This record gives sequence, C-alpha cells and structure tokens, in this order.
Amino acid sequence: MLTGSKSLLAALVAVFSLSLSGAARAGVSPAKAAEREQLRKALSEVLERPTLKNARVSFELRSLDDGEVVFSHHPDDLLNPASNAKLFTAAVALVKLGPEYRFETEFLADSDYSATQGKAKVLYVRGKGDPSITTERLYNIVSELWHSGVREVNGDIVVDDSWFDGERTPPGFDQEDSDRAYMAPTGAVSLNWNAVGIYLRAGEGGKKPQVEVDPASDFFVVENNLSVGPGRRYRRFNVSSEASGDKQKIVVKGTLPADSSTVSVWKKIDNPPMYFGQTLKQMLQDRGIKVKGKVKLGLVPQGQAKMVYVAQSETFDLILKRMNKISSNFIAETLIKTVGAEGRGAPGSFAKGIDVAEDFLEKDVGIPRGTYVMKNGSGLNDVNRFSASQVTKLLRYMFDRFPLQPEYLSSMGIAGKDGTLRYRFEGSDAVGRLRAKTGTLENVSALSGYVQSVGGEKFIFSTMVNDYSGRAAPVVQSIDALGVAVAASGSAQGPGTAVAALTQQAGVVSPVEEAKARIKTYLALGKQGDTRNISFLRTAWRSEKDPAVRAVVAESIYRSNPQDYLGARALLDSLAANDEVYGRLRKVAREMAIDVPGVNSVVELAAEGNTEALGRLLELTRLAAGDEGTERELSVALSEVARTAPDELLRVLKGAAPADRDTAVALMARGLVQSADAEHPFWPALRKAQGAVEPGMAAFARQLDSSLSVRIAQEKAPKAAAAPAVVPTLPVQHPAATAETRPGG
Repeated sequence: MLTGSKSLLAALVAVFSLSLSGAARAGVSPAKAAEREQLRKALSEVLERPTLKNARVSFELRSLDDGEVVFSHHPDDLLNPASNAKLFTAAVALVKLGPEYRFETEFLADSDYSATQGKAKVLYVRGKGDPSITTERLYNIVSELWHSGVREVNGDIVVDDSWFDGERTPPGFDQEDSDRAYMAPTGAVSLNWNAVGIYLRAGEGGKKPQVEVDPASDFFVVENNLSVGPGRRYRRFNVSSEASGDKQKIVVKGTLPADSSTVSVWKKIDNPPMYFGQTLKQMLQDRGIKVKGKVKLGLVPQGQAKMVYVAQSETFDLILKRMNKISSNFIAETLIKTVGAEGRGAPGSFAKGIDVAEDFLEKDVGIPRGTYVMKNGSGLNDVNRFSASQVTKLLRYMFDRFPLQPEYLSSMGIAGKDGTLRYRFEGSDAVGRLRAKTGTLENVSALSGYVQSVGGEKFIFSTMVNDYSGRAAPVVQSIDALGVAVAASGSAQGPGTAVAALTQQAGVVSPVEEAKARIKTYLALGKQGDTRNISFLRTAWRSEKDPAVRAVVAESIYRSNPQDYLGARALLDSLAANDEVYGRLRKVAREMAIDVPGVNSVVELAAEGNTEALGRLLELTRLAAGDEGTERELSVALSEVARTAPDELLRVLKGAAPADRDTAVALMARGLVQSADAEHPFWPALRKAQGAVEPGMAAFARQLDSSLSVRIAQEKAPKAAAAPAVVPTLPVQHPAATAETRPGG
C-alpha cells in the first residue's frame, strides 16, 4: 500500500514537473506556472462537487496576458446561456451603433403649424426605438413642447410606430405566459420599459385600500378588488395586467392590512404606442396644453408635417450599462430590432437584427453561423445555445477592440458592488476585481466576464450550468467559487483556501436560548422595514452558520425591502423545508409564542404568483403533517393563495412532487371548506384549466377536481361518521422550463 502511494506521488510530481517545464517553454515563469497549477486544482475540486458534477457544465478560463486556455471543462458543449446571450447583443449593438449613438423621438405638427399661434391640427410622434424614455423624461419633453410654443392640439395625437415591425415579442417569449415586467414587449415608441407601476395603499380608518397606477392616463382600466385584512400577516394580494382593446386592464385582488405601508408592483403593458400616446395626452393636459382629439396609431405624412421638437436619448454607452447591469430583457430585444433597422433598413425586426448579429459574429469575431443558436437578444427561455469557448472568444475580441473595450467592460456588474452581482462574492478577493454578466432561468445558471487576480493576471471566463437538480442557491455558490478561485490566484492564501472560505456550509446548530435571542434581534430589525439595515443583514446572512437563524436573517432582508427580488431570493434559498430549518423554527416559534418565521413571507410571495414561493409552500405542507396547529395555518394560507393566484397554483401543483402535491391538496380542501366561499376564484380557474390546450393540464385539472371533491366531502362529514373514501391519485407531472419570476438575470 505504501509502495503504491509512493508511486502515485512520484507520478504526480512527474506530471507537475512536466507542466512546469512546458510552461517555461511557453514563456511562463515557474512561479506563474505554480500559481496556475494551484488554480487548476481548485477549479477541478469545485467542478467535482455533486452540485455541478450531476449537471451539464461548460466552462473555459483563458488568460488575457498570454492567450493560454488555463482550464476548461466541456468548453465546446452548446448549452442554454440564459441572459449571457446579452453579451452578444451588447457586442453587436456597440460595434454597429457606436458608444456615441443616440436614439431619437420626433414630435411633428401639420405643415401649416405656427409656433406663434401655438395651435396644431395634429400632433405626430415618430419613434425610433428609444428604450430609455421614462415618465420623468416624458414630462421634460412636454415642457420642451410648451416652450416651443405648443398650446393646443385641435385634432388627434398620432403615434407612428413604423420604425419597427408589428411583432412585439421574439422567439422564446411565447414559452411563458406571464404579465411580469421582464416580459415587456418592444416598440419603436416606448415608455418606462413598457411596464407600469401599480401602487397599493391601505385605506385610512378601515376604508377600502386604494390602487393607483403611475403614470396615470385613460389607457388604464383599474379593477380594485382589494379588501382590508385584520393584521400584517394578511397581506395577500395579486396584481394582473392584460390587454383590453386599446386599453390595459389592471386587476387587483386580495387583502391589505390597515397598517400596511404602500406596496408597489410593476407589470408589463401590451400596446406600447397607445401607452405612450395616452400618457403624453394626459401630461400635455396637465401642463395646460389642450388636446381635443384622440390618440391614434398612424404614419407621419411624407412632406406634410413640420418638425416641432426632437428628443434625444443619452449616449448609447449609458443605455448599455442599464441593460447589462440590471439584465433588462426589454432593452436587449429593442437593440436587436434597432441594429436590424439600422443595418438592414426599416422596419426593424427580430429576424433582421439576428441576421446582423450572426454576420458580425462570423466576419468579425470568427464564430461561424450554424455553430450556435441565437433566436433572441435577451436569452429568455429555451431558444438559444452557445458554448463557453464561444463566449470567451467574444470576450477576447471585445477586450482587444480598444475603442469599445471600456464601454463594454463597464456595462457589466461588478462583484459585490452593483448590478445583479451586488450581493455576490461578498467578503472574497473577487469583490471589485470581477466584472461579469449573470444568467438565470429555471435549471439554468451562467456567469461570464473578466477578472483580474490578486497576482495581477487578467482572465476571461465563461460558466454555463444546465439541467441541475434541486435549488438554485448551491449552483450559484459553486459558480461563484470558480470566480473566487480565479480572483485569489497569486494571493497569499491561494485559490483553494479562498474557495473553502466562501463555501463554508451553514450547519452549526446553536443552543436553543442562544438561537432564540438572535432570532428575536433579527425579527425586530426586519419589522422596521428600513432599507438601511440591509447591508448589515446581508453581512449577517453571509456569516451566520446556524441554518435556522440564517433563514430568519433572510426574511428580515426581504422585509426590509419587499420590492427587491434579491431579498425574496435570499428568503427562498434559506427557508429549507427540512427538520434542520423549518422544523427547528417551528419549535422555537412555539416557545416564543410567535408565528413561524419566514412562512408568512413565503405565503405573501406565493399569493402574488411567485412560482418558486408556491413550490416552497407546497414543500412546507409535507413537514406539517401531524401538527394540527401548523396544518390549520397552512390550510388557510393555501386557500388564500388559491384565491389570489389560482392559475399559478395550478401550474405548480401539476409539476410538484407527488408527496408534496397530495398533502397540499388535502390541506387546501380543508382551507376551502373553512372559507365557505361559493364564489371562490379557484373554482372558475379550475374549470378553465379543464379545457386548457397545454399538454397534460386538462387531464390533470379534471383529476384534481375529482380529488378535491372527495377531500372536501371528507372535511364536511362529521369525523366520527366519515367513511373512508378512495381519493383519486393525481398523475406525476413534469414542469416545463420557465424563466424565474424576476426581471432579468
């Protein structure tokens, strides 16, 4: 045995010596070669972890200093890049448009318009795809029109949207039926990223809660079905947005506590030019400019209109930062149409834009057509395929193109500082050293970009992970570990130690009294709802080793700013449906005479239609079996969720694990009986699902209806007299891959 160990050691030494001599021949110093060997070892260990080993991974790390591929793992496998597709969109747009490019929106009047009289027969708006016009900018534009002399529009406001074609959403968007803001359509004339803010405010003195839209105009039809809840835990609401002819219908249902602070929700709109036109009309009137006609769609007549004002956007480099740092799908798809219009002629289309992108990748970057799949510019859903080696080839090309390099690099999130990376890599050498684009979909996570190590060497890297099982958090942590290893190369501690420090697993169970004290402190901080506490709470969340206490910290982060999806992400990642977390929190809550921390927040998110929160709620029901108090609480919660998000609940039930689904259906039946509401919204949704065209949904809905009927009959029957009944078994379903419920990734 000893001899074998010596032989293995000798072999390793020989391989290491060969790598050093090979590196020396390639012009790499022995010290640098040793650093790289340490780095390769650390990267290999991360990739061998079950989280990544059981998934499909494409990874490549290349030195910018000497061009060498330092490490790779299936670098040529074509995988779904998620929002890493925006790296390609950003590159082609920056090359074809230039960092100084400005979008223009023209405001014209009839040919005989006179500024001295200030009366226009018709006011025309002709857009050219500006993705950066907000309510504030439009207000300034209206002021410019006033100062240009416009005082009255005797006829209509005509919006010319013809710079783009009529196809609002690209391939991939059709795979997800959602009204969330990240699904916003494109438009040559757009406003507020084609999304609207809906604000819910509790009524004073027990009055009905108020619903306001911003910006307000006749474009919106609001249906307010909110009622007052008896306490904070009854913040259970859902907001939906849908087209209604030339208008947009906003439906709000659920409950809002009387002591609740104002809640904001953003939803997409479906008709960009009408949204812009109606908002413009409202603002003109508010400014004192009379508008006698209507808002219509049409074309600016050639040679028969006079320019009144041209609104120019910021320079393109600033818009590019907005796209990549917050991962805006709307801006990405708008850019695809813009490069299509500029490169192939108006109207801009997705097909033209993708053609320009493929031409650029083949002729400039050297990535041939047909070696990848690019169907849209945002990376949404399951239509794109790239490899890690193709991504690093693009990153190298943009780094070497000096006139565009600063703008391209600065558009990416900075680890631990801003964008979608602002809460990642905290406490590691990667903070401030790594700039990258994230990518997140269901069972897809990606990260690609640039990093300068502590030792001074500059690298490009690309990581794409597909088809992983379980939750996203361990996958993201492993991807971050790869980045940390690269950043720590050349440091005193080395890549291996840096990775170990980042990935230390929570698992230290604190004594009950100590845990209760910390839980009490963190709950108090969360109750304050103060965003200034988030920095401290994030640090505590990162360093906390007790998984149950960590879940409470995560809820406090969420409570400090419920509108920040990263807070919801922390909560859903931390509140595990197991005895170590949920089981311990339930016991501690009993002793402290409080609600189980985290559960109400998960129910709140589930009631809004957050599919991951719905899945977590179903997992919690399985652990509640046998605990009458918890079962009663969750049965009420499921009934409330079924009221505000019935369609989303049905989809999650269809894809849930059989054990979770069966327990949830039983508890939901109890909750529906307790609600005693014959008009409960879940029943119409269930009937509608029985006629669905989605594969398997109709059959599932029919069996669910049958199963619920039996369960409800059991709940209504006297316990002593109730005869055992056979509950129909619901079929095992497999959920389709859909995008995460957040804007971008």
